[in-house]
Amino acid sequence: MTAEDARIRVLIVDDQELVRYGLRLVLEAEDDIDVVGEASDGAEAVDAAVTLSPDVVLMDVRMPGTDGIAATRDLATRLPRVRVLVLTTYDLDEVAFGALRAGAAGFLLKNTRPAELVGAIRTVARGDAVTSARLTSRLIEVALPRLAPRDDRAQRERLSSLTDRECDVFLLVGRGRTNAEIARELHLSESTVKAHFGRILTKLDLPSRVQAVILAYELGVVGADD
Repeated sequence: MTAEDARIRVLIVDDQELVRYGLRLVLEAEDDIDVVGEASDGAEAVDAAVTLSPDVVLMDVRMPGTDGIAATRDLATRLPRVRVLVLTTYDLDEVAFGALRAGAAGFLLKNTRPAELVGAIRTVARGDAVTSARLTSRLIEVALPRLAPRDDRAQRERLSSLTDRECDVFLLVGRGRTNAEIARELHLSESTVKAHFGRILTKLDLPSRVQAVILAYELGVVGADD
């Protein structure tokens, strides 16, 4: 892999020009990140992503016209390789949660420190998710109990492909346990839990831990009382 191949291509999406400018200044100071474009709404973001092939899209969710949720859903369908990192002002508001359900790989507040933003971009670019224990706990506490069950035959068939141990791990992920907590509860090493969870994401065709937690609730694997 060349140094050019290792660089992370980022598309910035926000309806406020000043916000886009500030994000660009932060990211262009990094040796391994290239800002390849900007967009001011969701429709423009999708068009730009198709043209520019970014690795990561920094996506504001509250925008006039096509919002970040619709754009994230469209990108997940048309460009599944592109990782969307959601930016919002409020801690897990309904709009941000909608973007996570639509397939975003992570969630950050707009007041996140620059170093954390850069680290999050590197994390999602290498295929991991930005899903802190705090975010998962907040998701379970506030948003998931209001989810309606979803009769998704394709996902239920995928779920049946999990091994018994993978089912155990999926259940505990759905309950909001961290990898370290799962390892202790199942008497496994943390690296083994990570390997199991990686296979779970692949088998269920999910981009991140947040989507795994959401799916566990939607399919009734766990419930509000768990």
